[in-house]
Amino acid sequence: MKTFKLTLTALTAAMVLAGCSTARPPEQVKVDTPAAYREKAESLDGAWQVAKPADDQDRGQWWKVYGDDDLSKLVVAATQSNPNLAIALANVKEARAIAGVVDADRGFQLGAGFGPTRIGNEQSASTEYRAQLGFSYEVDLFGRLSDASRAAALDAQAQEAAYRSVLLALQADVAQQYFTIRALDSETDVLQKTVELRQEALDLAKHRFDAGDTSELDVAQARTEWATTSAELEGVRRERAQRDHALAVLLGQAPAQFTLPVALLKAPLVTVPAGLPSDLLERRPDIAQAQRRMAAASSRIGAAKAAFFPSLVLTGAGGYASDELRDLFKWSSRSWILGPLTGTILNLPIFDGGRNRSNLARADAGYEASVANYRQQVLVGFRDVEDNLSALRTLDRQMVFQEQAIDSAKLANNLADSRYHYGSASYFEVIDAQRSRLASERALVRSQGQRAVASVGLIRALGGGWDAPQKQGGDVPPMAKQ
Repeated sequence: MKTFKLTLTALTAAMVLAGCSTARPPEQVKVDTPAAYREKAESLDGAWQVAKPADDQDRGQWWKVYGDDDLSKLVVAATQSNPNLAIALANVKEARAIAGVVDADRGFQLGAGFGPTRIGNEQSASTEYRAQLGFSYEVDLFGRLSDASRAAALDAQAQEAAYRSVLLALQADVAQQYFTIRALDSETDVLQKTVELRQEALDLAKHRFDAGDTSELDVAQARTEWATTSAELEGVRRERAQRDHALAVLLGQAPAQFTLPVALLKAPLVTVPAGLPSDLLERRPDIAQAQRRMAAASSRIGAAKAAFFPSLVLTGAGGYASDELRDLFKWSSRSWILGPLTGTILNLPIFDGGRNRSNLARADAGYEASVANYRQQVLVGFRDVEDNLSALRTLDRQMVFQEQAIDSAKLANNLADSRYHYGSASYFEVIDAQRSRLASERALVRSQGQRAVASVGLIRALGGGWDAPQKQGGDVPPMAKQ
């Protein structure tokens, strides 16, 4: 009797202390967020109203702000056929299934069985037939099961956030590839016109050489410029083909099955309001994913601590048992049992070779890593926004200067052509003026393409668009409550 009282007292003390012993670290940590982005760029203040949706809300069809039907068709097609997005969605389904398996341990378990048992010794032997229902239920005394279930549910939510990261990245990649290809098409158009001008200049140099008005040096120089520009044109065409192949893969197609028709760049100067840095923590799915991984790691620490304390499992069985199969389901053959057939109901770990301590150390290390990863993702988010804000600000100014340079280059080119035709200037001046005009026009086209790409990059860095939530193809279905 004294031994029983002593054991009961120790168990009661352990249960009282368990509330403090199984305490978990915080699921959220503070991060230093600046009051505003360094790249304020007042010129980028747009007309959109910046919302603060949760990361699991749809961002709307943000690409429609560019007013390009071809772009919209490509983005929709990519969300329906991209293999990486399909993989991410399958990972969500797997994570949800795992969460369901883990959560099932908290529920009432019921099973049925039937079978014979042969029992015997040297004198006799007999067969007993059993048909019964069995149940088991583990009482979650110290929160081990609930913590494990919460960790699995948070892992599933993190996988959903990962899916949304892949979805947003896919949409942005399609838009950026599209604008890059359109910029290359515009650059190709400039180079093709330049090649035609170079061909006309070469024909003119040959005609003047045949007439004895100029030397063979002008012909050689004209041919050099024509060949150089033609080579640059082929280089742009090669890059365009490679970008076209990359876009085909994003659409889930082989490059031989897809090609984007040639069209000039017509990207509007979309302005994107950056909002406050604190909004970024709510908007970006990769930051939400890191936060949920951290919360899951916290719950695993609670489950690891609870493993040091007793577990209480209630079991029982009821049904029929008989030595004769024909009498098995008679009322007189009924039987029942409460409690485990072997072992005990209440189990207290005393010595496990250090397994529980090692599991707790692993959970602690996982939590520390998840906290560091969360802080890193926040910093990466801030950097992405600052990079694209800086790109937009400098590109806007850069294009103003490039337009001025084109106007001056056109004037210089016309003056040089006129002087050359009248014999008052050498072909060197014509070539130099044409080269300057070509360089200025190509630079402006590149900047326009880069500006469109940077605007998409800023939308992606901010976590998506600002439209009212709308349902779109390929979005992850809502997760069931755990």
